[in-house]
Amino acid sequence: MGTDMYGVRNLRGRRRRLAVVGTVAAMALGMSACGSDDDGAAGAKKDGKASAAPSAPAAPDEARLKAASFTDGEKVGTYTASAYVLDGPLGDAYTAVPDGCQPLVSLSGEVSDPDPAAEVQRKVDVPDEMLGVTVDVTLRNYANGGAATVMKALDKAGRDCAGGFTEQRAVAAAKYLKAEPAKAPAFAAEADEAKAYRFTILDVKGQQKLYEYLTVVRSGSTTLSFRAEITSTEDIGGVPPEVMAAQWAKFRGEGLRAR
Repeated sequence: MGTDMYGVRNLRGRRRRLAVVGTVAAMALGMSACGSDDDGAAGAKKDGKASAAPSAPAAPDEARLKAASFTDGEKVGTYTASAYVLDGPLGDAYTAVPDGCQPLVSLSGEVSDPDPAAEVQRKVDVPDEMLGVTVDVTLRNYANGGAATVMKALDKAGRDCAGGFTEQRAVAAAKYLKAEPAKAPAFAAEADEAKAYRFTILDVKGQQKLYEYLTVVRSGSTTLSFRAEITSTEDIGGVPPEVMAAQWAKFRGEGLRAR
């Protein structure tokens, strides 16, 4: 029941990419505040008083995003959270064919637009269960409305790619047979929007059907992404709800739940 049998996805735990965290939020905000002399003159005076254009709120930086994420060794029911020692999941090694299906495979900045301004990734599993459920938990923060743009792209991919697509890697490919809507978590009612999917995937030998689940929740400028997989042909029925609920509670507790 190893990698050769179950295919591409089960290599994630062994071949992780380094998660490159962009620190561009301040730069983006600084650039948006700059304009031409004409732009400044146009709104400089109204009734003899200067008029300043409203600016978008700053996105939470990496430090605040880390504070809102699971910590290394944190217990979540029967699961334990950990930081990726080497590489984070679903980087530029994972792309989709056709390109429009990319948001269902990876929202990593290297292969998907827009780039996140900050990103924190965690793994949640039962350490002693070699063949158990693994949940990749990723918090991404975007500047300039990027989070809403990501959700629109995800929604479009879910509709356009429902009949299947290919996940392409440097060393192998996996065939997605279906991308079906799944049930969003209960706390999604508190967020701005949420999308959930169930994937049916063929292993690299085309013999076994595997099942994965993806849930992405947007709150303000931040997305919380949960991808659940298991190293077997079992259908786990969804991302473990206790994992999602615990991460949402911690995120909300840090005061980052902007509407």
